[in-house]
Amino acid sequence: MAKINLLPWRAERRKQREREFQVMMVGALIIGGLAFLVALGWMDRVVQGHQNRKDLLTREISALDVKIKEIEVLQEKRETLLRRKEIIERLQSSRYQMVHVFDELVRTLPDGVRLTEMSQSGEALNLIGNAQSNARISAYMRNIETAGWLRLPDFRKSEIISDEKSGRYRFELGVGLRKSEDEDEETSDGETVEGASTSTTGGAQ
Repeated sequence: MAKINLLPWRAERRKQREREFQVMMVGALIIGGLAFLVALGWMDRVVQGHQNRKDLLTREISALDVKIKEIEVLQEKRETLLRRKEIIERLQSSRYQMVHVFDELVRTLPDGVRLTEMSQSGEALNLIGNAQSNARISAYMRNIETAGWLRLPDFRKSEIISDEKSGRYRFELGVGLRKSEDEDEETSDGETVEGASTSTTGGAQ
């Protein structure tokens, strides 16, 4: 009976399987490498997207900061203008007020009284003058009480002086000032009363 040697065939088959396994391993490595590269590229795109959004937010925040600073500057300018406007209005009101105050200071002076010094502190005046008698000082204070722009006369002191030509007594008074709004209200009330009187008179006729 003839014998067949199968060893070379088996060895060849084993080598074939080893080659197939190596090819599969190389293919798996290649596929794994490609998958890794794809994943790496995807991660890069994700990171880049986040970075782009971060940069966009940073730019928008910077733009908002600039706008906020501009708004703050505009607000400061507005407040400065309002303060200047208020100062101008106060100065105009004060100038209008002082015209009336000086007029009434002169108008309320009785005979035998003369002012020598005057100083202002806020809404108050300090008056220093000479008078022939304390009675004339009292008369001056009564005149001040009825004045429209002067109020609350405060007698501070009176002393006898030796210079008879300028008056026997040297006195000092504190006087309050009325604001222009008070005068406007008084004027408005006066006009209302006058109008009512006119209407009544017309009705009687």
